[in-house]
Amino acid sequence: MPVLYELAVLGAPTDDQLAELESIVGRAVQAFGLRLGHEVGWSVRPAAFAPNQRNASAAVFFGAPGVTATGLDALLQRAIPILPVVSDIAKVRDEVPEALRHINCLDYRAGGAQRVATGLLECAGLLPRQRRVFLSYRRDEARQAALQLFDAFTTRLFDVFLDTHGIAPAEDFQTMLWHRLCDSDVLVMLDTPNYFGSRWTSAEFGRALAKNIAVLRVAWPDSTPSVRTATASRAELLHTEVDAATGRLADAAIERICLQLEAVRSESHAVRNVNLVSQLRNEVERIKGRVMGVGPHKSIHLRLADGKEVVVFPTLGVPTSTSLHDAATRSPDRPAAVVYDHVGLHPHWLEHLDWLGAHVRTARWVKASEAAWQFADWEA
Repeated sequence: MPVLYELAVLGAPTDDQLAELESIVGRAVQAFGLRLGHEVGWSVRPAAFAPNQRNASAAVFFGAPGVTATGLDALLQRAIPILPVVSDIAKVRDEVPEALRHINCLDYRAGGAQRVATGLLECAGLLPRQRRVFLSYRRDEARQAALQLFDAFTTRLFDVFLDTHGIAPAEDFQTMLWHRLCDSDVLVMLDTPNYFGSRWTSAEFGRALAKNIAVLRVAWPDSTPSVRTATASRAELLHTEVDAATGRLADAAIERICLQLEAVRSESHAVRNVNLVSQLRNEVERIKGRVMGVGPHKSIHLRLADGKEVVVFPTLGVPTSTSLHDAATRSPDRPAAVVYDHVGLHPHWLEHLDWLGAHVRTARWVKASEAAWQFADWEA
């Protein structure tokens, strides 16, 4: 199987630091059915780290006096997250190259390899809470298969939305459906013969595209591909893999779909992050500011036209009060903002965010479509 995620250790880690970090990261990705050095690339002090732009990737940089900084500028320009690590937070200037000093550094004494590993996995989208999937299907054609995939994905530590499991009674069903779709990395469409014959499954597919959510098309043997699915990733089912009597899928098909989902999810995470950073970069450069780089927690470090520095924490899905809390506590010495895409979120949720933003001023909400407008008058 090809490399799906790419991680790198740069700078000057000690042998003990490297061994402990590799052990922790290896155990963490194994829980997803992935192997460090195989599906999860692991580059140690490479001459050049140039990950595929379609793979979710991140790097940790262990600082030390006189450490070299080869290749950092290219990674910063590509917005690859880099976690600078120092032996003591008071030694940033002595141990970290100038190109990384504007990024919040991790003090190795506070949490050691476990904290570094968690930060690295978070930047690559490899924490369980980040792995969200939306199952789209017609109940009269694929209910049993959907339940099978729900169980299989959940076992691999995906947070799976299935309409019969994810919406409480008395909720506004359709509005909540769109809200949950907005919080997903991948839409898995079970493309049965009449999938596009339903208004709702058709809308789920179209709105996933509108939100730049990746689509994995699981194609039934008798389903004729729609021109609408031309850009979707595909997992084709054979006649022998679908039980005509029960509608259940063969174990081999389930395994293949799970592997394909992991690949699609990594690409989706990488592409959506690049798109968000690119959108933010364009907005900030339009008002003569600059994106300096991406650091821990995928924080984007900005320098505005007047020299003010702001740390932006992007949210790809649905922002929460925790998003605002984390932004404030993770950037105690610089102004912080949470950037998010508001389209498709539940109206009551947007009201909640507005109310919260009016009462909490240590960090701010910024809608991605209004970034230039808000950052242009940051003091107001």
